[in-house]
Amino acid sequence: MERDFIDEEKIWDQLRKWENPKPADVRRVLEKAEKKARLEPEETAILIQNQDRETIEEMFALANKLKREVYGDRIVFFAPLYISNKCANNCRYCGFRGSNQQMERKMLSMEEIEVEIKIMIGEGQKRTVLVYGESPETDIDFISESVRQVYRTKSAHGEIRRANINCAPLSREELSELKKVGIGTYQVFQETYHRETYARVHPQNTIKGNFRWRLYAQDRAQDAGIDDVAIGALFGLYDWRFEVMGLLYHTIHLEETYHGVGPHTISFPRIEPALGTPDAENLPYAVNNEDFKKLVAILRLSVPYTGMILTARERPEVRREVIPLGVTQIDGGSRIGVGGYKTSQANELPDKEQFQLGDSRSLDDIVCETCTMDSLPSFCTACYRAGRTGESFMGFAKSSFVHNFCMPNAIFTFKEYLLDYASPGTRVVGERVIEEYLSKFAGEKVYGVIKENLEKLEQGERDLYI
Repeated sequence: MERDFIDEEKIWDQLRKWENPKPADVRRVLEKAEKKARLEPEETAILIQNQDRETIEEMFALANKLKREVYGDRIVFFAPLYISNKCANNCRYCGFRGSNQQMERKMLSMEEIEVEIKIMIGEGQKRTVLVYGESPETDIDFISESVRQVYRTKSAHGEIRRANINCAPLSREELSELKKVGIGTYQVFQETYHRETYARVHPQNTIKGNFRWRLYAQDRAQDAGIDDVAIGALFGLYDWRFEVMGLLYHTIHLEETYHGVGPHTISFPRIEPALGTPDAENLPYAVNNEDFKKLVAILRLSVPYTGMILTARERPEVRREVIPLGVTQIDGGSRIGVGGYKTSQANELPDKEQFQLGDSRSLDDIVCETCTMDSLPSFCTACYRAGRTGESFMGFAKSSFVHNFCMPNAIFTFKEYLLDYASPGTRVVGERVIEEYLSKFAGEKVYGVIKENLEKLEQGERDLYI
């Protein structure tokens, strides 16, 4: 069998070697992590196998500290737009799988995409990830045109400024076409890095049955000039400890292959129930909340300069506990049914949804809560539009200077949200938060720029960034 960067035996050897690490071993790793250096697999294995409550709490505290030092006290908001649930695959855990007779198949037309996007804009969204089932009907021409439709849709309230893509692995030629239409991040989740599990849940007679084609999706994107790529694993398919190691090895592979440019973000969704999908329940490798918190913190400590996405799959109480452990992006006000933004909230179209969301609150409710969590809501898209992606972005992130751009830009985009979309209660809370963060720039050169741009926003200007 042709070798790749996932050596299963080596991963398990590393985990077995550190089955019961001493607190001193854990603290040695934390000392390195505090320097914002990416951890080696054996070091991550030590954190994974740590069962000592005192040093686990130290891990949590350091994960919070690193996130704030590298990315600032901000949380970036986005919302997914599900374009199609037509799928040629038959993934056993997925509501969209081709054999699911309880799913009503739907693919949005360009006119329907425009309707959905206008609703999203009206709620305050500026960033989206477009999600497609893998089907001959959602080919590269359709995907490219749908991205163009998203960008050309405007309303009195604004526009979507960044459209990321979550779709099937593509060829270099297809990815070159996506590059031309100006996508943001290209996101493909391996689902599981364990080959036997991958084969079991992804039947071989489907497109997705090819483990290696999926494993090297980000390589092909980089080769095609898309330097913002994202990885993820679907937790619950296999042992979470192995999957964390797989994500780290994937990161290392990309960094070593592409001049230090690893994934822009890492995602760690847990399997949730879906209509007509019994395999999504009673999971033998289900991840409990405590282990979930631990794995999120470990990913932050292992790759301190990479964005981390926590989705609305998780219930509000879980999100409140996990966000401080290193999360940089969340979604809010999401509806994941195809055509779902015409409904009042999530989970109203179970026969058009890939799974059930745990957090069905409105964007405004989640934004307001974020203000009470010592965090600044952000809708910023400046780095992508200013060319700070790939090697440039990683250079900023690894040197901890990214917050010098991101915090002022977060203030501007949050001010836009408060002026154009927020409820009266959120506006009151949000203005206090802006004043608090503005005061932190007092005496700095950028303070005057921030004040000036805030005044311009009050006077009606929009889309201001550094």
